Amino acid sequence: MSVPSEMSAQRGLLEFAADQKTFQIGGVGVGGQPGVQPTVLIGSIFYHGHKVVVDEEQGEFRAEEAEHVIREQDAYAEKTGNPCMLDVVGATPQALRKHLEFAARVSKAPLLIDGTTAEVRLAGLQYVAEAGLNDRVVYNSVQPEITDEELRAIQDAGVKSAILLTYYLLDFTAAGRVQAVRELLPKCQQAGIDQLLVDTCVLDLASFGSACGAIHTIKDQFGLPAGGGVHNAIAMWRGLKTKMGPHAYHSCIASAIASTVAVGGDFVLYGPAEDARHVFPAVAMMDTALSQLAMERDRRPVESHPRFRVG
Repeated sequence: MSVPSEMSAQRGLLEFAADQKTFQIGGVGVGGQPGVQPTVLIGSIFYHGHKVVVDEEQGEFRAEEAEHVIREQDAYAEKTGNPCMLDVVGATPQALRKHLEFAARVSKAPLLIDGTTAEVRLAGLQYVAEAGLNDRVVYNSVQPEITDEELRAIQDAGVKSAILLTYYLLDFTAAGRVQAVRELLPKCQQAGIDQLLVDTCVLDLASFGSACGAIHTIKDQFGLPAGGGVHNAIAMWRGLKTKMGPHAYHSCIASAIASTVAVGGDFVLYGPAEDARHVFPAVAMMDTALSQLAMERDRRPVESHPRFRVG
């Protein structure tokens, strides 16, 4: 039987190395020790197949419906104290520019630049630079195969925040995800990306466990906020609805995302923004529970924490 190291023995459950980084992105804090900052929840909009989209290529959509989706996420963030960001997707350069402009006008939440190709994402970068949104956006994402051209474009646009996606095909284990951070971190720093959120890459149920394990190691070794697109584990679960019934989907979404918070996740991309009603209460519950652990360690949750709102 292995003996825990002196360092790990001194730290308790869900306690990481002291130098945990907390970033401020568009007024939203993310990172740090569990139970202090509320978990940041990120819903997606204008993705492929989204019901509000009318013409994916041209970026046409039903504005009233899209606005309702965005405002509902904002409302749940206000109710629970869990801040939100909006993952803004576009299939073409024209579409992404339109989507970003609309989202920035409707909500004050930070926005993720999420294009289906590097060309689309670069158009998003150009738009946010022109619109002066640099401090309010997160580039989604920096991956192991990213080109120098794309990194230069991020730097030229003055964008300082990005998601680092640990899609490391050489070793798609928890250890491989940590190695991806180790290799990409210097490149990101050279490009002026000071605020990195690490997405530990969930593709399906099988990869969910490895991603959760990587969250703990990445926070402990690098002090960076970590989390991920946990929604993929449920979306790719073949047989869920046929074997468990259609009602099982939303309960599993809420459970998967709350469990990510329970292992120390700082942010979660939870899938369609319409699922805010299922996700925010579950995460607010888990954050409130973890806040007690933080207080027993002489750490006080921030004033906007769910602990002070959901009771």
